[in-house]
This record gives sequence, structure tokens and C-alpha cells, in this order.
Amino acid sequence: MTLVTAIIPAHNAEGTIDATLASVRAQTHRELEIIVVDDGSTDGTRQRVRSHAAADSRIRLVAQANGGVAAARNRGIAEASAHYLAPVDADDVWHPDKIARQLALIENSSEVGLVCTAYSVLDEQGRVTMESGGSSPRNHQFLDLCERNFIGNGSSALLRRSAIEGCGGYDESLRRQGAQGCEDLKLYLCIAEHHRIEMIRSPLTGYRQLPDNMSSDAGQMLRSFDLVAAEFCRRRPELRARFAAHRTYLICWLAHRALKAQRWRQTLELSTQLFTRPSRALPQAFAAAAGRRVKRLPLTFKRARAAPAETFLEAEL
Repeated sequence: MTLVTAIIPAHNAEGTIDATLASVRAQTHRELEIIVVDDGSTDGTRQRVRSHAAADSRIRLVAQANGGVAAARNRGIAEASAHYLAPVDADDVWHPDKIARQLALIENSSEVGLVCTAYSVLDEQGRVTMESGGSSPRNHQFLDLCERNFIGNGSSALLRRSAIEGCGGYDESLRRQGAQGCEDLKLYLCIAEHHRIEMIRSPLTGYRQLPDNMSSDAGQMLRSFDLVAAEFCRRRPELRARFAAHRTYLICWLAHRALKAQRWRQTLELSTQLFTRPSRALPQAFAAAAGRRVKRLPLTFKRARAAPAETFLEAEL
């Protein structure tokens, strides 16, 4: 049976790490190496991980000084033994069949560098609030990913180790520039330039949206995106319009999230940007792309089929 390494970066995650580890341990694909990289936590994260490790020998705790999510993921990659790696954030969860179904696809073709899944958005209690559309990438997967992050989060992908290493891993410099947030997108883009991507349209990943997680910082997320987009556009200027459309979608997504959290000022500021503040990195194509992306936004997400009280693992796939 093929070994897969699950990599869990964790920083002050004592409130959610139990659910994350429980979902990883419950995978129907049993040949797992589970590496938790504690990134300088000051709460009870390490103690909770140790309690799971005492019950499951597949779990290994690696501790380091706080260096950010990219550094923690890269440490996990360096410690991993497997040829296939599956990152999962310490507040997200997996359906039991996730790894088994992804592994069947990635082992089927050496051209596949990444297999992702559709995902359910979860609230703090683990209830499903929304599902991703699960739209499959088309033939030009790299171009699609430039225009929209159809993978959607850092916990849904199963990655071929050689593909990660060919891209140099996750970019740790974004944090030093005060721009964490798009490390996973940058890696996905790099992999898509050289490998095929497959998608499972069932929501096998539970992506938890908490008030204080990284993607809630809209300004930081946009800085991160602009740095990533600018790097690709310097090499390939023809991508500017696609990244402009992507930025517009990202602003819409952040504004929607701010609205749900009743952050009224941030909602207004983000909404205003759609039409009055062109992207500094991509000024020419932004305005034209904005109209197209706003019209398509309602189609990007659909309401969850589950009732509001239903949790992720109870939802029908």
C-alpha cells in the first residue's frame, strides 16, 4: 500500500487540532505518516497532539520557532518520507475517503502533479454553510488557475513530492513582506505550469472559516496576491488580464466574507475597490475584467445541500 504523508502546520490551534487529527486518523487509506509541525504555539496545541500520538503511532510532532505557515509546511515536507504529500491546516477536516480517492487518480498517471477536491465551508461549530461549485479545470489548467483559484484552500490537495520540489516548495518570503496568504496559490500555479491537475467534484475537504484565520485579513491577502501575480506577469505579460480577473474575484470573495462577519467598513472598502481602485500590479486589464467577474460571482458558490445544523461529516456527498 502506498505511503502518504499528511502535513499539519499548527500555531495556537488547541481549539481545532483535535477535529483535524481525528479526521486524518479516520482516513480509509491507512498507510499514513502524520506530521504535525508546531509553529511556535503558546497554548495547549502540543499537549493535544501528544495525546493523539500516544494513541496512534503514525503521528509525529515536530516543534519549531514561529516562522509562518510556509515555513511550517516546508519543514513538514523536509521531514516527510512519502512520495505523495497532503497538507491540511490545523482548523480544517477531511472526509474519510479523501486520500483514497485522490491517490487512485494521482497514481493513474505520471503527468498528474496535484489532485484536489471540492470543499465545504464550515463555521466554528463544524456546520456546513456553503459548498464550492466543484467546477473542473479545463484543458488549459494553468490559465484557468491564473484566472480563478479553483482549488480554493490549502487543505484539499494531494501533491506529488517531485512536483513540489521542482517548484522550490512554499514561498517563505511572502511572510517577510507582510503578505502571507497566497503561498498555496503560488505553489499550485507553479505545479500547473508543468503538470496536469485532477479534481474530485465531491466536497471531501472541510474548510473552516474562523474570524481570526489568515484569510480574514483582506489587506494582507490582497498584498500577497499582488506579489504572486506580479511575479508571474513579469515572466509572462500575456497573463495580466487573467490575473486581473482573479483579483476581482478575490475582492468579491473577501467582501462577501466581511459582510457575513458584519465588518461593515471593510465590506464597503472592498466593494469600492471593484470599480474605483485598479490593481497597482495589473492596472490596464482590471476594469474590463471586473464587470465580467462580478456577473459570474453568483455562479461560483452554491448553497449547501445540508441543513444548517448538519456537520461536515454528516453531509451527503
